[in-house]
Amino acid sequence: MGETIDYKYLTNINSPSDLRKLKVEELPALCDELRQDIIKELSVNPGHLASSLGVVELTVALHYVYDTPYDRIVWDVGHQAYGHKILTGRRDQFCTNRKLHGIKPFPFPSESEYDTFCCGHASNSISAGLGMAVAARLHGEKRKVVALIGDGSMSGGLAFEGINNAAGTPNDMLIILNDNNMSIDRSVGGMRKYLLQLTTNKSYNNIRYKISNKLTAWGWLNDDRKKGLIRFNNSVKSLLTRQQNMFEGMDIRYFGPTDGHDVIELVRILQTIKDMKGPKLLHVHTKKGKGYKPAEENATVWHAPGRFDFESGERLEHKSDKPQPPRFQDVFGHTLLELAQKNPRIVGVTPAMPTGCSMNIMMKALPKRTFDVGIAEGHAVTFSGGMAKDGLLPFCNIYSSFSQRAYDNIIHDWAIMNLDMVLCLDRAGIVGEDGPTHHGAFDLAALRPIPNLTISSPLDEIELRNLMYTSQLEGKGPFVIRYPRGCGSVVDWQTEFEELPIGKGRKLSPANQEDEEIAVLSLGPIGVEVRKAIMLAEMKAGKPLNIAHYDMRFLKPIDEEILHEVGRKCKRIITVEDGVITGGLGSAVLEFMADHGYTPNVVRLGIPDQFIEHGTVSELYKIIGLDAESICEQLTNK
Repeated sequence: MGETIDYKYLTNINSPSDLRKLKVEELPALCDELRQDIIKELSVNPGHLASSLGVVELTVALHYVYDTPYDRIVWDVGHQAYGHKILTGRRDQFCTNRKLHGIKPFPFPSESEYDTFCCGHASNSISAGLGMAVAARLHGEKRKVVALIGDGSMSGGLAFEGINNAAGTPNDMLIILNDNNMSIDRSVGGMRKYLLQLTTNKSYNNIRYKISNKLTAWGWLNDDRKKGLIRFNNSVKSLLTRQQNMFEGMDIRYFGPTDGHDVIELVRILQTIKDMKGPKLLHVHTKKGKGYKPAEENATVWHAPGRFDFESGERLEHKSDKPQPPRFQDVFGHTLLELAQKNPRIVGVTPAMPTGCSMNIMMKALPKRTFDVGIAEGHAVTFSGGMAKDGLLPFCNIYSSFSQRAYDNIIHDWAIMNLDMVLCLDRAGIVGEDGPTHHGAFDLAALRPIPNLTISSPLDEIELRNLMYTSQLEGKGPFVIRYPRGCGSVVDWQTEFEELPIGKGRKLSPANQEDEEIAVLSLGPIGVEVRKAIMLAEMKAGKPLNIAHYDMRFLKPIDEEILHEVGRKCKRIITVEDGVITGGLGSAVLEFMADHGYTPNVVRLGIPDQFIEHGTVSELYKIIGLDAESICEQLTNK
């Protein structure tokens, strides 16, 4: 932050214990300060804005009522947790958020004892929280556990699995549903308000608890009857309020919905229900971007807006006078629409990322042929498989790291049946500031062993267009295209389509040089760094070098003609990939050389066998040896 701001309350809060010294009447003013602090910091140090603004009051209320860190708050979708980080002793370090060696972009236990679980992805808080609640019970601890889920993550299948298990497992966990855009029940009528006041009233709950104990002691109320009474109670509330939701048929006490921006009322409710026995769910309504008008009006754009002017709300996008290469995601979006307008079989599927992957372009033009299935990657693949089975051609676009949750679906519901379908993996490779939970590091190694798959990666925007065109031609089977976040390297990319031969790469260096001693095999846009490295090596040497550079295009089937060629004539082979080196392109090349009796010295460059921290892509490339300078050193290393 450019300046240090002295707040009346926030400046003096270094931990939740300081927060709990305030009077409850002072909490609204603290919430205003916390919200302003987040907005001002993110205006100069970009991050996830709208989601954290939406849970400011909820964050304050939770740390005010619960004895954190002894009590556990389990976050879901960690980009909601900026306020949590500031209140738990990291305000002075918050200016380093998402920067190299700075505080992590999401809650992470290694960073703070207040961060109870890793939550870069979505939908895991209920399952993790239930595990902690069971652990507390078995250890004889009186620890409270709160699982906070929302911001779209309730659509993930793991959330439903967790709720189902929580309903049948002894625990006292509280689930808080932060409902900021889901239409579970929006009614806020008088009867709803009356019942919420009644069910969270201490006198009512004390009487209810005493009656329950008496009936249990007399043998009239066993576990099955308790569950039945909870379901009956929820049904009566549903009848009286003329509203219903999915939780009311489960053995979980349901409270809400209530206003998630009334911090005083949230504190009252949480203080009342925190000691209640059995699993509970509190449903709160919040507004994404709350307290900052531009973010309230367009929460999608302001989810992660980049730098902006705090006063005017104007986003400060970098502009250049020179034409710039497009983002890979935009090439995907425009090309998909172009292909879909020519091929009526094509449909688009995305798990809650239509804008992020640019499928919104097709969604706007052909709304009946595009499907946003919510945060549900496994379902996205199987849903696409069902459409493919009956004659459609789905382009299913999933961020690489999120696709990890659909691995079984890729095998069982797509590859085994050899269905015609295209899986586009956006954000593949190192993604930058979002860190280890978001790097698309594992897709190549994970998918390579699966039969029937074609696995490809384009060097540039033109190659992406041609791979997409090739993938939608009749009978191509399961087809994977992976590409990175950000811009490519070609400005004039809207060329005529060209069908690419499956499993064939291409030589980028001058052809038919018999005296080449080094072959560099690259896959995908990392080949641009290889080109720079070769130019740098030749500039340092002051002459052309005998280096052969091949763009492999396909990991599977791999171009065996190229591999035979380099195996016969090259003493050194360097493989370069923006993915883990364990099991990816380098491993495939080593396996081929061993299987065919070739004995070159093979050097594999890629993401090492460790989780890579957050930072800019260029910073991280340098650290792991994938930048042009590091590749150049390998080229000149005898």
